[in-house]
Amino acid sequence: MKELTFAEKADRSIFKKYRRTIWRPFIEGLKSYDLIKENDSIAVCISGGKDSMMLAKLMQALLRQTNIPFTLHFLVMNPGYNAINLQKIISNAERLEIPIKIFDSDIFRIVENTDRSPCYLCARMRRGFLYSKAKELGCNKIALGHHKSDVVETTLMGMLYGAQYQVMMPKLKSKNFEGMELIRPMYCVSEEDILKWQKYNELTFIGCACPLSENCNMYDAAGGGSKRQEVKHLLKKLKENNKDVEKSVFNSLQMVNLDTVISYKLKGEVYNFLDEY
Repeated sequence: MKELTFAEKADRSIFKKYRRTIWRPFIEGLKSYDLIKENDSIAVCISGGKDSMMLAKLMQALLRQTNIPFTLHFLVMNPGYNAINLQKIISNAERLEIPIKIFDSDIFRIVENTDRSPCYLCARMRRGFLYSKAKELGCNKIALGHHKSDVVETTLMGMLYGAQYQVMMPKLKSKNFEGMELIRPMYCVSEEDILKWQKYNELTFIGCACPLSENCNMYDAAGGGSKRQEVKHLLKKLKENNKDVEKSVFNSLQMVNLDTVISYKLKGEVYNFLDEY
């Protein structure tokens, strides 16, 4: 009997050990939000962290399992990683048999020279570079590794620190790149289960590779001192008494009762409950 490669073992664990917690929620998200269509050409964007690598493996598995014809490109944008981080990404891609395409940018150098919201600028620039490269390759979609926990945390961050109720959507049409769309295939997969898959397969990935962040560790960094970390800690504390608290927040995003909302914005227009009171 042929011995399985490391990548094949990692793939098998998705279908065997983590079928209920990772594969099924992944498929649920694809179907619920109509994320992949026939003849799509999708750029899977890989940062080198656990989430994007998990996404790459799921998309590979989907390509083998589905009857829907679509194509994949696995993009790694190098914004200025140090040699150790870049090599770690390359090594993990080889072990997991992900055929990555690496292209360079100078984002880290640019954000190092700005005093105004470097994280926001970095995120915007990364998105722009990825859209541009994906379009150059003939893709009509880019896929990002955001998961259910990201969705919940981002929503709570907006409410607690931004005084707004705004959801990270499962898909978005690009405003700057005509015909391009962003999708989040792991929308229904929780971070906790991704971490379990990583640990089971004894994998280490790069964490925060930003040269501006002093609190980031080399591998599997959680980051330090950020608003997102505060929300993570809050949710962890709440889970001690209610293990389904993240699930409850996530489900509430999909069942907003506008009859009980004071005001809301739709396509730039603000509506108030007094308009029809």
